[in-house]
Amino acid sequence: MSNNDTRITTSQTIGPFSHEGWQWAVDACAAARLETSAPTLVVHGILYDGDGNPIDDAQIEAWLPEAAAAEGQQDIPGFRRTPTGKAGEFSLRLSVPEGRAAGAPVAYVTVFARGLTKHQFTAVFLEDDAALDQSAILAQVPAARRGTLVARKEDDGTYRWDIWMQTDKETVFFDYR
Repeated sequence: MSNNDTRITTSQTIGPFSHEGWQWAVDACAAARLETSAPTLVVHGILYDGDGNPIDDAQIEAWLPEAAAAEGQQDIPGFRRTPTGKAGEFSLRLSVPEGRAAGAPVAYVTVFARGLTKHQFTAVFLEDDAALDQSAILAQVPAARRGTLVARKEDDGTYRWDIWMQTDKETVFFDYR
């Protein structure tokens, strides 16, 4: 590659200004009320770096392929994007339509953060999914690491799922080819 080559690579770090650069998407999502014919639930948590510090300027995206039909009125059915807050917190309201595949994740998640030259892919499952042990995706993950993909139900009915980018608590990330 020459010094004059201006092609971009397949992935770029989102830099330190993602909250400003993607604010339009956050505003659009906040302004749009979720319209769905399916029941909903909330998955929330904190995004942590390798030192256990919350990451306060990341973006979390969630894709819910099975929810697209139930969210036909949405601009992008089955899609969510939210920034992390000052304490690394995030929250996603997700549609959960009837007839989901046994053991399927409630959402496929992508993490964009400063310093990441390639965004990270993961998935979130619900601990009270009766078909969790039938999941084709979880079956590919070592048993000791599966818990990093499972959101725990809290007393208020929401689900808690923290994402760890590194350490022995690191969330399982997938490599799609």
